[in-house]
Amino acid sequence: MKRPVVAVLVVIGALIAVLVWWNSRATAVDSSPEQTASAPDSGTAPNDVRGATAKTTAPMSTDAGMPEARTGPGTELARFGWGSGDGNLGRSRPDEANPEAPMSLTVDALGNVWILDQVNGRLVKLDKNGKPIGTVPLSVQGAQDVVVTPDGTALVMDRLIDKSIAVIGPDGKPRGEIPIVGKGLEEGGASTGVFTDGDSVYVEREHGDAVRIGSTNGTADKERPEVPGRPAQDGKTFLTANMVNGPAGVVMVTAIDRPSQAHRFTRTLTLGTPVIGLNALDADQTGIIYLGTITELAASTPEVPVFGITLLCLDPLDGRPVGMTQIPANSSPEETFRELTVLPEGGVLFLERTEQGPRVVRYGCGGP
Repeated sequence: MKRPVVAVLVVIGALIAVLVWWNSRATAVDSSPEQTASAPDSGTAPNDVRGATAKTTAPMSTDAGMPEARTGPGTELARFGWGSGDGNLGRSRPDEANPEAPMSLTVDALGNVWILDQVNGRLVKLDKNGKPIGTVPLSVQGAQDVVVTPDGTALVMDRLIDKSIAVIGPDGKPRGEIPIVGKGLEEGGASTGVFTDGDSVYVEREHGDAVRIGSTNGTADKERPEVPGRPAQDGKTFLTANMVNGPAGVVMVTAIDRPSQAHRFTRTLTLGTPVIGLNALDADQTGIIYLGTITELAASTPEVPVFGITLLCLDPLDGRPVGMTQIPANSSPEETFRELTVLPEGGVLFLERTEQGPRVVRYGCGGP
């Protein structure tokens, strides 16, 4: 009589082992970096690496804690009214289309600020003190992003209508347009930002690799080689960032050395508050990496969500957080593409929208 009992016990033990194994396997799948949160549409466009899926298999470092956040009003660099004249930037709120405000801003090597005022069909240029010093007309219909090379050449991206990068020389005259669609980019809508590295013009593909589509003299690159991320201002790094688990506030940053294209680090960061999107990723000239995250604040309720921007500064060698700043998020409905830009000397400029008009505000990053 003992043998049937023993057999039954063996079967039960085997079933328990299978259930334990299956439960551990399911738990591992649920916590995989491939499981990303869906982010609500809050009017910020794809350059902001919103909702990009983590796809790296490189070794990762993890941070459970964050440095103490620095808060403050920032330093106003310039203020505008809404309109089309001097001292104004355009805003459009049509009944049957997306509302728009200035799509993007960037800073050149001399510290001049360039604002993409696509509603008025122009670039607005300010000196490093915020004083207006001129405008440049646009040659594309659906401009969404802009970057400026060290010699003052402006590259303006239209990914949806003309599907090209307009090259505008330092004299304000068009040098030509480089097609976006081609090898490595089958759709203009897959473009999530324009970047420059020396005389190269790159377009980022879906928050990941970047495709060299041409040179700053307006010549298209027939070969269209790829690099593993967006080139940062320090001249040494390719960067990518992803949301790993939005509701849990977990994001990931990967840095690749530009000369060797060797993996430098991949670091996961836990913010402790829900993250609905990312809106900045770059390094200053010293190599400090800046990651802007759009977060849901503790004051939120299901009926009235409240959002802010948490700006993280990361060590260039290992991605360790070295500072954090809280910035009030834009709450108006206008579509934008790049509302935060990293300054070469450190810190960021934020294009804040108010009912009275937009402001350009400078913020630093807390910590040493």
